[in-house]
Amino acid sequence: MACFVPFNNRNLDISIFVFRPTVVHVDELLAGLKQFSLCTETLGCVQSSILQSIHGNMIIWFGAWLKRSSENKDSLTASLLSMLSNLSTKATLVDHTFFDAYAGESRDGSCAAKFCTGDTVSMSAAAFNGAGDVSDVSYACLALFKSSFHKMEGVRSGVCLKSQTNPSIACFYVWKSLQYCYSWILRSDQRKALLPYFESYSIDVKYDIFRVVYVSGDNEPKFQFFYPHQILEQTAGGESKDEGKLRHSASII
Repeated sequence: MACFVPFNNRNLDISIFVFRPTVVHVDELLAGLKQFSLCTETLGCVQSSILQSIHGNMIIWFGAWLKRSSENKDSLTASLLSMLSNLSTKATLVDHTFFDAYAGESRDGSCAAKFCTGDTVSMSAAAFNGAGDVSDVSYACLALFKSSFHKMEGVRSGVCLKSQTNPSIACFYVWKSLQYCYSWILRSDQRKALLPYFESYSIDVKYDIFRVVYVSGDNEPKFQFFYPHQILEQTAGGESKDEGKLRHSASII
């Protein structure tokens, strides 16, 4: 299966939840987010994915929703935060917001960025303090995106996103391989490219590389995530494997 991010905001709202794990082994956190993805389908999520930072300590949950009003998004956000509260012992929720996609490019001429489990993706984000008109910021970033995309060897597609609630933008890229992504990073400086356009603003630029570890529709065992070390622990305690699976699957979310 694959996730798609269209190059416009006509039909979809994009939500992003950023987590910083507080546990050494993130298997249970990822399993909980996978089950969270399944649960969001009942709230209208049409596709979701989980991105794990390759070098940093960050996990992103991405969800795409049919367009809805601001009031409905506020209610949806409250529901999602309530559902995620059960993961608070495994991770800190660093940030969450809704984004609009407003532009993009692809090598194959498609009108959406497509990525699958195992793909390498990168995201650069910039928050602007003191920005008056978000449109000025977003279209200046679009100009930079357009001028650089076709110089980026090994990139499959890219999409520009702007926050619906604060003056921040993000660029999301899908790569042919991790090596191509490394090569581009070594030859470019995102902050240096942005600063001349926004000298009057205080700008905070962040960049990270992620591995796609889950896409909704993957052949995952629904509502049951069980790992070898837990089988050994529960078998040693005299509990049957089936009982252990049932108890563990009920405790994740």
